[in-house]
Amino acid sequence: MAVETLLKKKTSAPDVYEVDLLSATDEQLKEISTTMGLALALEEMKRIKDYFQKKKRRPTDIELQALGQAWSEHCCYKSSKIPLQQHVFGIEERRIVAREDAGVIEFDKNHYYCAALESHNHPSAVEPYGGAATGVGGIVRDIVCMGSQPIAYIDPLFFGPLDLPTDKVPKGTKHPRFLFKGVVDGIRDYGNRIGIPTLSGQVYFHPGYTGNCLVNVGCVGIMKKEELIHSRAKAPGNVYVYVGGKTGRDGIHGVTFASAELTDESEESSRSAVQVGDPITKEPVIHVTLECNRKGLLEGLKDFGGGGLSCVCGELAYDAGFGAEIHLDKVPLKEEGLSPWEIWISESQERMMFLVDPANVDNVLHICKQWDVTAAVVGKVIGEKVTRVFYKDVKILEMDMAFFTAGPVYDTCQRPYVLPQQKERAGDPDFPLPDLNNTLQQLLSSHNIASKEWVIRQYDHEVRGNTVIKPLQGTIGMQTHGDATVLKPLEESFQGLAVTANINPRFMEREPYWGACAAIDETCRNLVAVGAHPDSVCDCLNFGNPEKPKKMGEFYEACRGLGDAARAVKLPFVSGNVSFYNESVKTAVPPTPQLMGIGLVKDIRKCITTDFKTEEDPVYLVGNGTKRELGGSEYHALMNVDGGSVPKTDFAVLTACMKGLLAVIEKGYLAACHDVSEGGIAVCLAEMAIGGNKGATVDLTNVGTSERADVKLFSESNTRWIVEVKKDQKKSFEALMTKCRVPFTSIGVTKGKNVVVVNEGETLVTQQVATLRDVWKHTLWNVMG
Repeated sequence: MAVETLLKKKTSAPDVYEVDLLSATDEQLKEISTTMGLALALEEMKRIKDYFQKKKRRPTDIELQALGQAWSEHCCYKSSKIPLQQHVFGIEERRIVAREDAGVIEFDKNHYYCAALESHNHPSAVEPYGGAATGVGGIVRDIVCMGSQPIAYIDPLFFGPLDLPTDKVPKGTKHPRFLFKGVVDGIRDYGNRIGIPTLSGQVYFHPGYTGNCLVNVGCVGIMKKEELIHSRAKAPGNVYVYVGGKTGRDGIHGVTFASAELTDESEESSRSAVQVGDPITKEPVIHVTLECNRKGLLEGLKDFGGGGLSCVCGELAYDAGFGAEIHLDKVPLKEEGLSPWEIWISESQERMMFLVDPANVDNVLHICKQWDVTAAVVGKVIGEKVTRVFYKDVKILEMDMAFFTAGPVYDTCQRPYVLPQQKERAGDPDFPLPDLNNTLQQLLSSHNIASKEWVIRQYDHEVRGNTVIKPLQGTIGMQTHGDATVLKPLEESFQGLAVTANINPRFMEREPYWGACAAIDETCRNLVAVGAHPDSVCDCLNFGNPEKPKKMGEFYEACRGLGDAARAVKLPFVSGNVSFYNESVKTAVPPTPQLMGIGLVKDIRKCITTDFKTEEDPVYLVGNGTKRELGGSEYHALMNVDGGSVPKTDFAVLTACMKGLLAVIEKGYLAACHDVSEGGIAVCLAEMAIGGNKGATVDLTNVGTSERADVKLFSESNTRWIVEVKKDQKKSFEALMTKCRVPFTSIGVTKGKNVVVVNEGETLVTQQVATLRDVWKHTLWNVMG
């Protein structure tokens, strides 16, 4: 029996069909799910069938479409809730004020800051410009719907190799260069046009992202404490007021598209699932929303995210223990001819849903009219725990809230997992030492280490005038990468917020547990390097297909690592997102639990940057020992060497180092600080020299215990910084670090225009700063034009 024979037009409602689910076989249930784009498994379809059998009626097409959205992996987190509850939730929860569309935590006695991090991976793989732009648009709404003014964007991005031969690009996949340019263009145009600075992020290239790029987007906001609003109703009778862009056919099945693997046909079949952004509409929508909230006219507030009306209406009521009644023919449309189910699940952009007391509706509509923003009353909150949808006065959807909105949760029976095998070898690989001068240059010009100025300069990272420590730091025209950026969010205070983004996919693919620990470690290092106390993290967990036990095992191990590390340094996860099914025809992406770290700065005037400042200042290595931990390193990737140990973290050392470094920065003893990460000590020194246009002479004899010089230069062991100490503060620095029990080693001085590194009396590296800058700065410009 064909699926079409199971559809029967509902005579009382135009353009609505009943689906004869009750008589469908298992094969037909699967076919219905596929044909209607529901992306629901057979067991889920059978559960729906059982529900409507008990109701003694056939479901409508809009009811099935609604369940496809609400029960998608993207919306209900059915595969990830249990491991998150086991490992990630519950860390420093007392400090979190709210965790809804975004997380809220205290900034000072009068203000909260707000943060969120999400993914827009599948849309960006299909249509990079639109996918990235609407990702930015979506994350800013998450901040606004908490009552917060957005003040910064963060954009971690992951692509396949830029130099991939065209004949190696999988069918149905775009070349990484095309994706890279399109994504950056989309973020640039949307972020710049609504006047929010894009000031931090990450760009990483790896063959595993060739078939499925990752586009993660983060946002930070600031608000007065009394302006916090929640994403739930207050009482029956609250009126649903639709505000913003009109509803069209763009973004149909966006969440179900994001809850399945990409195929070689996704380019054509899923293009309509990509939303169309409109930053010119978004700007006044932000103003309307914040003005109505500040005037106390709103009872609840939520943005239209995944699932559109279908999810936003139900979630606002369900979270408060109420129900919803919606009239679809009241929804403003872009075009005529949309079916009711299309209106219900469309993910058209720039839309907010206000909950308003009936007495304040006219005031809200008047403010919207003043800003020339579309607004319409579309329904109300009801006491009964049911969602009812009407179209031209005919009821076309009615489902219990607990069934419709809550969604399934899968345990290890439905989502079994196999823990990943360690990829370490019995011993570290031995190979002849290369020319270390050439190797340093090759590392500096490699795509993961080379300057990201080509990206950064396209973003307006100074709009609003709050960016005090910028993403590029150092002498004008010679800037280097910073570890974190710093904002001054309030006019009346010198207190600041620092932001950074981190993950090392090569560590993750080898050792998900220790790779996740390393991400927390590096996040702390970056924040501390500018003088910020790490305060919270957001996570966006990008993984493969959770229905595959090995991929689910990677997820469990990553969650365990994140939880153990965050608990050790007392960092709460203020907000988060899970993105599964990041797989294409060829392969899954490397496990990528992207982190966005946020730190508090007591006084922005005491912040420091990464660039060397003054001649003859002493240079120190601070922190953990330099070990033979080259597994997953950029050096091993360059040398095409497999094996080796992934860096481990000693959390007691990390905690002591954070305390000590923050103390010496507070005292003003440091001129520069940079964390040691990709490329090891050699790359760290080079980047500090590039930014300051100043060399250094360094001796690594007392650094680490390895007999191999390349280990001392390029090991990526965790919990290490290189600092430039003001020469007149050397004794004070050493005394305070000793008091804080922080390991440190004097390794040299800033000097001249060359970077010189020696070990055991042998010169390993001698490079002019200008040469290092040249190979580091121009790589991406040369590739991208």
